[in-house]
Amino acid sequence: MDEILFHRYLIYSLFGLAGFVLVYSIFVPAPYGRYKRPWWSGPDLPSWLAWMLMELPQPVGFCICFALAEQQANLLALAFLSIWMFHYSYRTFIYPFLPRASSMALAVVAMGFVLNCAFSYANGRWLFSLGPSRDSSWFFDLRFILGLILFFSGWTLCTVSDAKLRRLRKSGEKGYQIPRGWAFRWVSSPNYLGELIMWLGWSLATWSLAGLAIAAISAANLIPRAWHNHRWYREKFPDYPPERKALVPFVF
Repeated sequence: MDEILFHRYLIYSLFGLAGFVLVYSIFVPAPYGRYKRPWWSGPDLPSWLAWMLMELPQPVGFCICFALAEQQANLLALAFLSIWMFHYSYRTFIYPFLPRASSMALAVVAMGFVLNCAFSYANGRWLFSLGPSRDSSWFFDLRFILGLILFFSGWTLCTVSDAKLRRLRKSGEKGYQIPRGWAFRWVSSPNYLGELIMWLGWSLATWSLAGLAIAAISAANLIPRAWHNHRWYREKFPDYPPERKALVPFVF
């Protein structure tokens, strides 16, 4: 099987996985955080180590794809590399060390590791080797411009929302509180909304099925999780703001 055919089947498999994850997650939330379940245990890893190992294939794999390509001098290729590394340098080497009080099952880490290997390969090989050759005129394409705006807007929404959630707990404190202010005025999970906007922006800027595959699997996981979180907050806190939606302001 040649690589183009393998890449195509991989993308199809990722979309198929997204469909499965969506249906499964509606009934069973992914087993980490507040939904962690004993039967998923295996050995548990500290949160910082779990997140770092799980995300490591993204920057490493993408850089390998770039190094193996013949387009290193292409400004557009350098731009995509920079955008990807901007996000995953933070996600791999900074985010895991920010304060949090949970651990993660090794089985969840292993699944995330494999999935992230697929994401970095699918996107890196498509952008730098297998996909259509694009020159600097793509910088002025509306898809690239709008995609970039969505990507960095989503990244900001996600990152700031995560920071506000972390600040709800004082040092050594456990348990959950009602987040308020910022985008929490309108939705229960603005961090998830930000991540979905970010990957929608990436898929638009790259105009690729590989990018859309990340957006699809993220949506399949995060949309049901946002719904579960919203129900959980309403059940746990009688004074939870009634005007808030789960994920999309005024809609869902």
